[in-house]
Amino acid sequence: MLHLTLRQFEIFCAVAHSGTTVAAAETVALSQSATSAALQQLEGGLGVQLFERVGKRLVLNDAGRALLPQALAVLEQARGIEQAFSAKAANMPVRLRVAASTTIGTYALPEVLARLAASHPLVRVDLQIANTQEVGEAVLAMEVDMGLIEGSSHWQGLEVEPWLRDELVIVASPHDPLAQQAKTKPLGVAALRKAAWLLREPGSGTREMVEHALLPHLHQLPAAATLGSSEAIARCVEQGLGISCLSRVLVQSQLQAQVLDILPTTLPRMWRNFSLVQRAGKRRSPALQAFVDACSASVQPLMD
Repeated sequence: MLHLTLRQFEIFCAVAHSGTTVAAAETVALSQSATSAALQQLEGGLGVQLFERVGKRLVLNDAGRALLPQALAVLEQARGIEQAFSAKAANMPVRLRVAASTTIGTYALPEVLARLAASHPLVRVDLQIANTQEVGEAVLAMEVDMGLIEGSSHWQGLEVEPWLRDELVIVASPHDPLAQQAKTKPLGVAALRKAAWLLREPGSGTREMVEHALLPHLHQLPAAATLGSSEAIARCVEQGLGISCLSRVLVQSQLQAQVLDILPTTLPRMWRNFSLVQRAGKRRSPALQAFVDACSASVQPLMD
């Protein structure tokens, strides 16, 4: 006779993610006392304590850390069974939860979503836009079905599939002194080290890739200012507040409008991948596979 339930696993995962039974209770739509009781029943059924109390928070111990990926996998399988065997599933809309980093969500995904809507009109996508760090964490916590990130994945337990290739370019206002200087000869590292750099916040995929591309040459990259949006950085550069290194697809319209210039430099061209990420071992539902197929139809580089 089984002593464990899916509801107990759901509550356990909610507590592991939130760190308190109060916050977990809101997630699973139970009272705090019912949430605590279910957690105690799970620990009793397993015969082991899963959390240590640190201040007001519950922190997974070694047993809890061992159980978490198994509990997440069980819940994912249960959701898959519900979807596969629902008699009405074939004729009802399916909602996917997708998280994407800012540039991808703003500039690359609209075409993908339009293609998906045309080929699979019953598939709906709830899209969250965040930085790469937050996207990876959402995928790990199974808050979303798939993530799309700029740059690299540093999380164990995620499968990464390269998707699109994007160029990073150094841009300035046409009226910036560096833009005027670059008209005579490409800028060298000495000039770039002295520049006022506008950068994304730590944790952003764009920030990580810019540092990866530039630090081997410049050895330092002090930020004159950090902004939480690449679009905001592009607008500030346009106003002459500094220079930046941004996705070419993001600034393409400003380049065409001649309110931004690409600075010629002695540095090599810089590229990065956009990637699809999902939990390792996660089985793709038909709807999720349709989304991936729509992404795969955009395999050409965003910019040559």
